[in-house]
Amino acid sequence: MSRIRIKSAKEIALIRDSSRLSAEILQLAGEMVKPGITTDEINTFVHDYTVKHGAVPSPLNYNGFPKSVCTSVNDVVTHGIPDNYVLKKGDIINIDVTSQLKGYHGDCSATFAVGEISEEAKELMQCSLDCLDAGIEVCALPQARISDIGAVIEDIATERDFTVVRDYCGHGIGRQFHEEPLVLHYRQNRPGPVIREGMVFTIEPMINAGDWRVRTLDDGWTVLTVDGSLSAQYEHTIAITKNGPEILTVV
Repeated sequence: MSRIRIKSAKEIALIRDSSRLSAEILQLAGEMVKPGITTDEINTFVHDYTVKHGAVPSPLNYNGFPKSVCTSVNDVVTHGIPDNYVLKKGDIINIDVTSQLKGYHGDCSATFAVGEISEEAKELMQCSLDCLDAGIEVCALPQARISDIGAVIEDIATERDFTVVRDYCGHGIGRQFHEEPLVLHYRQNRPGPVIREGMVFTIEPMINAGDWRVRTLDDGWTVLTVDGSLSAQYEHTIAITKNGPEILTVV
């Protein structure tokens, strides 16, 4: 039996509210990105703005995560912990914001350039964004399956000589930060669940410039590429409605 929770219109409205707040916070945090800013300064802003707007930063104390936002720089794939690292020209940084408002979570992320960046970094960021957009478009197709999302994402990344991280995936979201279904971002040998009205989940492909494999630091959180190559990611929370997929994490 499927564990996927089909959301009511009221629940989707509540997730939409939390998602819009997360998207607003992400946009403002992105505007902070420039050489000389520390990732901890970004965390302080995210925390304070979230609380000021009556919400809770979902990452804070989630399974022991010590901060209110994830900041993943250069070869950090995901779950980067904000600290005193000073952003410098040429870096790229993924900021991953999740807010819990009135009991429901909204999750989004984007990768930002710190000043002028390399052509490889630009191409990687564009590929990750294109993968996200294509994954969302799949959800509008008749009888599309969750597994179709990963298939189109891997095709795009491979065509551009990039790779897709396999260790982390998108996920259902609602009252819980992470719910079913798992949204894998690579091609699978068996079909996943049919995408249907009332599902709410994230799509968040992590695209590497080199090897798709990753390693985790001793802090238990920070995930890096095994070969030191760059990684980029974009993420939206989407709801499946009678009119197709609706991106909830928009301002």
